[in-house]
Amino acid sequence: METVKPTKHAAGNQGAGSRHQANEKLTSAEQGKLWATYIGNTMSVCVLGHMLNHVEDQEIKQVLLNARHLSEQFVQTIKDIFEQEQFPIPKGFTKEDVNPGAPRLFEDEFYLHYLKYVGKAGISLYGIAVPLVTRADVRDFFTQAIDSTVKFLNQVNEVLIDKGLLTKPPYIPYPNRVDFVAKQSYLNGLFGDVRPLQALEITHLYDNLENNATSKAILIGFSQVARLEKARDFFLRGKEIVSKHYDALDKVLLQEDLSSFEIFDPLVTTSTVAPFSDKLMVFHKLDMFMVRVRAYANALSMSARRDIAAKYGRLLLDVGKYVEDGANLLIDQGWLEQPPQAIDREALAHR
Repeated sequence: METVKPTKHAAGNQGAGSRHQANEKLTSAEQGKLWATYIGNTMSVCVLGHMLNHVEDQEIKQVLLNARHLSEQFVQTIKDIFEQEQFPIPKGFTKEDVNPGAPRLFEDEFYLHYLKYVGKAGISLYGIAVPLVTRADVRDFFTQAIDSTVKFLNQVNEVLIDKGLLTKPPYIPYPNRVDFVAKQSYLNGLFGDVRPLQALEITHLYDNLENNATSKAILIGFSQVARLEKARDFFLRGKEIVSKHYDALDKVLLQEDLSSFEIFDPLVTTSTVAPFSDKLMVFHKLDMFMVRVRAYANALSMSARRDIAAKYGRLLLDVGKYVEDGANLLIDQGWLEQPPQAIDREALAHR
């Protein structure tokens, strides 16, 4: 399988960095997005390293190697920018957060689904950053990070297809003609005449089913190996939430006689030995549920039927509360690293 090659800047090329003026400091958007990307990719390096210790399929191993290489290059490039700016290097996640002797927690097939899951999250993070960052070297980094991640996701899909593991969204017939909405009943969902789902609604229902299926398998695995009782309870509650959400979205597709998405629960092993620290695992699920907020909100914005929009609104409330509780757990344990923040002028005035 062809290796995804990082872009010149992602590989440490400093040419782009030399284009910004010496007095051009990092904006709040640049600080925040670089910081979040650094934290997330240090976590990925740890997770992917454990997976590489156990993967047996050589094609899947190559995809994992590509993923780790990209994450390592992203981390190094951001570290170079921060050092240049005399910006404190975040702690993120290190070898201390990995147990190299732990047995595998997931089967090889699940690694591909996991990579697709985190790749979508990466594109979301980098895509939001591009229009907000202005310094040339930072803009180049995020632009090229998107390009590298898109190419990588295409490789993941190619391997899934080659192995017969890729489940496609439902097929619907082509329209016979161009048409326009004539009645407000098009928006119905709870009462009156309810139209069939349109393509965009199906797309996001399917995407969120896939996300929940992947998330559920991760939560099952993490709940088996968590050492801290509060962390284990957090994962078990997350499992209940994603199971409920999966069933709710699955029901909508099945009511329309559309194909759904299979769960990945059988791809979790019976290991009870933690491959990662509780800190890493709690942060991982907090981070991915924060991405779920964006996914649900995006789906809501694309859903014209009132019943579908209302359903996403309820799911968002569940996710929002879970994210808050996860943040509180990290804070209670002293695990939540603080992002860069504005100056507290009032505190300075009363020093």
